[in-house]
Order: sequence, then structure tokens, then C-alpha cells
Amino acid sequence: MSRVGKTPIPVPKGAEININGATVTVKGPLGTLTHQLHPAVGLKQEDGVLTVTLNNNSPEAGALSGTTRALVNNMVVGVTAGFERKLSLVGVGYRAAVQGDALKLQLGFSHDIIYNLPAGVKAETPTQTEIIIKGFNKQQVGQVAAEVRAYRSPEPYKGKGVRYVDEVVHLKETKKK
Repeated sequence: MSRVGKTPIPVPKGAEININGATVTVKGPLGTLTHQLHPAVGLKQEDGVLTVTLNNNSPEAGALSGTTRALVNNMVVGVTAGFERKLSLVGVGYRAAVQGDALKLQLGFSHDIIYNLPAGVKAETPTQTEIIIKGFNKQQVGQVAAEVRAYRSPEPYKGKGVRYVDEVVHLKETKKK
């Protein structure tokens, strides 16, 4: 069993865990998430702590225990605290604005890009060159951030484009005669 899989998951106040066979439902103040467990692993709840159990001693079950623990922990954290991903726009004239449940991006194209946000994901723009994507599903927040970044990913010569705030872009040197 992996070391990650052995670590117990603390359940904070406000989170409700319901284990029904192989289905785990986590309900909290921000929303509700469900997950289907693999048949090789199980989940046990006692004294406000969740632990992952193995249904058999196969190597596959040991590997899946760590993955299952990480997924369930992300569900618990998501419905109680939520997740966010920050993006910054680098480039002359690059701007972003939130219009209802859509994100309007001006990224140097001849047209504006309108990105419709999925349900459960919200976006904020504290300034015209910053985007904060928030939600309770970690996978969905990361996917939305990746799709927005893909419209104009940072180019290697000037570094212009949409980038994550913590991303480091290594700039290439231009060709010289």
C-alpha cells in the first residue's frame, strides 16, 4: 500500500460524507461531489476521519489506494474551502473581463474570444490582466484554466500570452547573424 494511501483524511466541520457501497458522496457548503470507487479499494469512516482500505492484496490495489485517497481528499477540500487558479495576461492590449457566466478575452486576434464557463466554475478579474478561476471541483477548475491558457499560450521569444501566475517562461535568444 502506498504511503499516500495510508494517510487518513480529516473531515472538517460542514462536510457530510455518505458511503453507499462503491459510491462516495461528499456534501459541503460549496456543493456536492460524487465518486465511484474501484472494486479493489474501499473507504472507512470513523471518528471524523476517512481511511482507504484494500479489498485485496494485489499490487493494483496498493497503487489505487493512493489515487483514491487523493481524489477523496480533493473532494473534501473542494466542498469546504474550494479551489482557485490564477492566470495573468502578458502582452500589449491583452485584456479580460467577466460578462455574466462568460469570460471575454482580447488576446491580439481580430475578434474577441467569449469563453462560456461551465456550471460550478466562476471567474473574477481584479484587474484587466488578471483572471481568477474558482470552483469546488479541482479537475474542472484546472481544465477551465488550461482551456483559457490554450487560446494564447506564452511564446518563447517575448513571453507574450496567457500564463499561470506561478509559471516561469524561459525566453529564447533571437538568432544573430
